[in-house]
Amino acid sequence: MADMKETWTTLASLLGTLAFCQTILRNVLPPQLRSASLKFLKRALGCYYSYCYFEITKNDGVNELYNAVQLYLSSFVSASCSCLSLSRAPNSSSTTFALTNNDCIADVFDGVSVQWEHVVIQSQSQPSRGEKRFFTLRIRKCDRERILDSYLDHIMDKANDIRRKNRERFLYTNSHGCWRQVPFKHPSTFDTLAMDPERKRDIMEDLRDFVAGKAFYQRTGRAWKRGYLLYGPPGTGKSSMIAAMANFLGYDIYDLELTKVRSNSQLREFLTNTSSKSIIVIEDIDCSVSLPKRLNAQQAAPRRAAHGGEDRNDNTITLSGLLNFTDGLWSCCGSERIFVFTSNHIKKLDPALLRSGRMDMHIYMSYCSYPALKILLRNYLDIEAEDLGEVVASELREAVEKANMTPADISEVLIKNRRNKGRVVGELLEVLKARAERNENGELREECQLNEVEQEEQEEQEKRALESSEDGSDFDDDSSY
Repeated sequence: MADMKETWTTLASLLGTLAFCQTILRNVLPPQLRSASLKFLKRALGCYYSYCYFEITKNDGVNELYNAVQLYLSSFVSASCSCLSLSRAPNSSSTTFALTNNDCIADVFDGVSVQWEHVVIQSQSQPSRGEKRFFTLRIRKCDRERILDSYLDHIMDKANDIRRKNRERFLYTNSHGCWRQVPFKHPSTFDTLAMDPERKRDIMEDLRDFVAGKAFYQRTGRAWKRGYLLYGPPGTGKSSMIAAMANFLGYDIYDLELTKVRSNSQLREFLTNTSSKSIIVIEDIDCSVSLPKRLNAQQAAPRRAAHGGEDRNDNTITLSGLLNFTDGLWSCCGSERIFVFTSNHIKKLDPALLRSGRMDMHIYMSYCSYPALKILLRNYLDIEAEDLGEVVASELREAVEKANMTPADISEVLIKNRRNKGRVVGELLEVLKARAERNENGELREECQLNEVEQEEQEEQEKRALESSEDGSDFDDDSSY
């Protein structure tokens, strides 16, 4: 007992001595000298440490790196910490998780382990200044030169991706010479899109390559843009595909209505007023507006002469103006943009509009196939086709391939009967079989109609060829003089 009492007495005496020395140092040494002494001591001891530390402080202004680190850590901090701070920014659709005071979390980048600590210090000397917040990054000294810059760049890129996905996105449309916006809330995703899964994977992989292709486009000297042509019968999901692409990438959508654009110059203005990371859409381009063909030199000269030497092509939208819109010099005014055209009749489009560089990927939106039907059954009825039994699944597979029904038509059958799951499958099977039988009986009539269409197209081609030959003969007559 006496030994214990002596130990406590010695400890109290030591603490008292330390407190007295601390008071003497505070009163004798100025703050600047104390700070310099501490820095020197840390630097001297640092020679024996294998780690280096970096502080990223939240300033009164805007420290973009601090905000980026906070967003980056929030993307995976929820799975590894038990005490978290929750917040939601304005115009954001998700909750942000953040580290609480003095919490630590580990991360791995390029095979190197690092540690983050969130520190909050209350100001004792100046309470009006509030608190000081900062992140401390701990890295091994041997890894500092190798990963520090690239790791911080990685954090900034990830934070930008998180901001884009969490922010409120908009759907723009052109009206009265400017863009009007409404919040974009379309729920379509690639998971719910009724389409062959392999085809969807190809499209998603192409979109990922595009988003990650900044260095590739710069190295090859190409504008950072890509074009997609969605074509097929009405009701096959072209608009849903556009919404799924926007939700997958986190992009805004600019729905350009060509009938409200007066001239090529206004078309360029609309293009330059779009933002990066956006999808520019022209739906039903085959029937939305009549695009005059590009004029050759012989046709343009008489028109300029008739208008006093002025070129009046700017008074309307021309095919040439639309081509320059998608692949001309003005198309590179911005970056990371996607052009999407939709059409019900691809044969009506000018070949110049379809070439690579303008429409890089052609996506045929077909009638509902059996893989797409399985997705619809899962979406609307929450059942798998295999659960219906082998006989029913086989009948559905055979009927849907012959029915040539669009996903929209099949969705309507499922919506009408969605409350009675026992009846809806039988109803759907009857509709598919009836449509398949009607298609078989109408094959001859469709063949006759197809022949008529082909004959009309052949006559149209002959007419164009005749007009071209007449233009050529006029040119020969002019050149003879």
